[in-house]
This record gives sequence, structure tokens and C-alpha cells, in this order.
Amino acid sequence: QVRLVESGGGLMQPGGSLRLSCTASGSIFSSKSMAWYRQAPGKQRELVARITGGGATSYATSVKGRFTVSRDVAKNTMYLQMNSLKSEDTAVYYCNDLLASLPWGQGTQVTVSS
Repeated sequence: QVRLVESGGGLMQPGGSLRLSCTASGSIFSSKSMAWYRQAPGKQRELVARITGGGATSYATSVKGRFTVSRDVAKNTMYLQMNSLKSEDTAVYYCNDLLASLPWGQGTQVTVSS
């Protein structure tokens, strides 16, 4: 079973940047369409960015133009570059495939606050 580990979160001021990483225990990024999700307190988990096996990307409207998803297949790692952070980006960020069929990792907390 593939294990996912998210990292890179932290406390950032509005307007700042963070890069999150998602490392998988197996070689899945070349074949699977993967996604970044986030869950804010009291809210449902939502998909914010996706990348297909072929490398095509798409984003939720709320993060389009600010977030960029990428991957390094050789390192079994997917990234989420987050720029121009806003307070509403505060959430725990997770990675998974598009069906959310893999075991969830522990997530990484992103807090945007002045």
C-alpha cells in the first residue's frame, strides 16, 4: 500500500509563499493523476490542484494564478508552490489521487496570519 507524507507547511504572513511537498513510498506520479486537497477548520476537504499522469494541471478558482502544482517523478514527490497567500488559505493540506483512494497522510498545517 502506498504511503503519502506531506511536509513544508508553517506559519506565514499574508502575501508570503510556501512550498509543500508530498512524497510517496512508491512510484505513482508518472501513472496516476494526483491532487492536493485542503481542509479548513469546520469545513469539508476540498480539492485545490491536480496534475495528471501526463503532467496537465488544473486548479480551483480560489487558488488559480497563485498556486502551482508540479512533480518530480524520479523523487516520487509532488509539490505545491503557494504564492500570495491569504488568510483563507489556512488549512491542513493533503495529497491523494483524484479518487482519494489512497490512505490519507497526516497532512501539513498551513497558517496564514499577520
